[in-house]
Amino acid sequence: MKKLLLLFFLSGAVNAVAADYNIKDFGAVDNMMAKSTTSIQTAIDMCHRQGGGRVVVPSGQFVTGSIVLRSNVELHLEHGATLYGSTDLEDYKPMKSSYVSLRTQTTTIQLIYADSVSHVAITGTGTIDGRGRAFKKLSWNDEGITRPHLLRFIQSSDITIKDVTLRNSGCWMQHFLACDRLTIDGIKVFNRNNYNNDALDIDGCHEVIVRGVIADSDDDGITLKSTSPRLCENVRISDCVVSSHCNAVKLGTETNGGFRNISISGIVIKPSYDQGEKFFGQWIGSSAISLEIVDGGVMENVSVTDITVEGTESPIFIRLGNRGRGYLSNGKDMEHIVPIDHVGSINHVHLSHIHIYKAGSMGCSITGLAGHPVENIWLSDITLHHKGGIQSSDLNAINEAVADEKEKEYPEATMWGNLPAKGFFVRHARNVFFNNMTIETEQTDVRPDFVRIDAE
Repeated sequence: MKKLLLLFFLSGAVNAVAADYNIKDFGAVDNMMAKSTTSIQTAIDMCHRQGGGRVVVPSGQFVTGSIVLRSNVELHLEHGATLYGSTDLEDYKPMKSSYVSLRTQTTTIQLIYADSVSHVAITGTGTIDGRGRAFKKLSWNDEGITRPHLLRFIQSSDITIKDVTLRNSGCWMQHFLACDRLTIDGIKVFNRNNYNNDALDIDGCHEVIVRGVIADSDDDGITLKSTSPRLCENVRISDCVVSSHCNAVKLGTETNGGFRNISISGIVIKPSYDQGEKFFGQWIGSSAISLEIVDGGVMENVSVTDITVEGTESPIFIRLGNRGRGYLSNGKDMEHIVPIDHVGSINHVHLSHIHIYKAGSMGCSITGLAGHPVENIWLSDITLHHKGGIQSSDLNAINEAVADEKEKEYPEATMWGNLPAKGFFVRHARNVFFNNMTIETEQTDVRPDFVRIDAE
């Protein structure tokens, strides 16, 4: 009995240290006509100085510009709480990261920012709404410049994003760059109000768990990137429901470092229920699974299993290309672009137990380059059902289209249109194994199930 009482006392002492800091106590106003940026930031800074705890957003509507999270701070949104991003660009503070080895901009604007912090979290059943439609696309590469991200975390560790709902970013919803020990658990993401509306971008991060996410995005859904030589490594993605006009689950496009030890399982991919507007992609989605290396990186030891797909024009896309886009590095005197002068590699990829229904007629592809084959790919227990309908008169145009290998072009599952095979088109590949594959079409389709060129 004495031991139990002592444990209870110690537990209470720990909880007492981790105090709550209600933003209303710091002057935040439940009013859409007022801005609470200073009050929220003051609460975060106080919480950090006092050793950490929770900054609480209570039930209500609060408007803010850019805020910066600090170490040992949990931003907690209670049920009924909504944190709205300001629609005035002047309220977003440009932040320059000390991590410069990246292709994306080093100075960006975002609603919530963290750099070089540890033990931070965003939790609760409330909502963060960026109101991103207010920020018009002004140039091709303006994301994070005149259109803010919702969340951006850089070179930070022990990060948790749990249970919250994230809506309407100006561009990418959340970007985690060069972070370690990241957990994203049970969040809901709705991002269909602007260009470049990805749901989740994990970039050069290590030890990552993504689970229980429901995402609906105009651009890519759950995306791993590598915009520097730092690989995405040791990543587990599971038990998610994803809708996307582009690629539901994607490794790429940026691949300077690449991807190693990636496990993806238990994913449901479906079209969005809201089909009233589209900025990019295809109404039913471009791809379900896209695995790409085009900027000199490596992809190895990737497992994709237990995937259920409704829709997508070209459901499975594995691509080794040579776009060769460089990355930003810090030299002795100034930042400069490091060029990519080599082709990367794709090796040891397993895809299994994938059921695809109501897909477009394009088919799937596994393609490398002459002298640079995709290697050691296992595909098993896959059912592909699509609309078909390709006739003999279509074949010449299809073959002419794929004759251009588009080595340097942006990789996209739909880049060649309809493929020579109604199942899998395989080119420049070694040790590709198919087992227990079923290809079905609604309409008669003259293409063979498999076509291989320079492939074993």
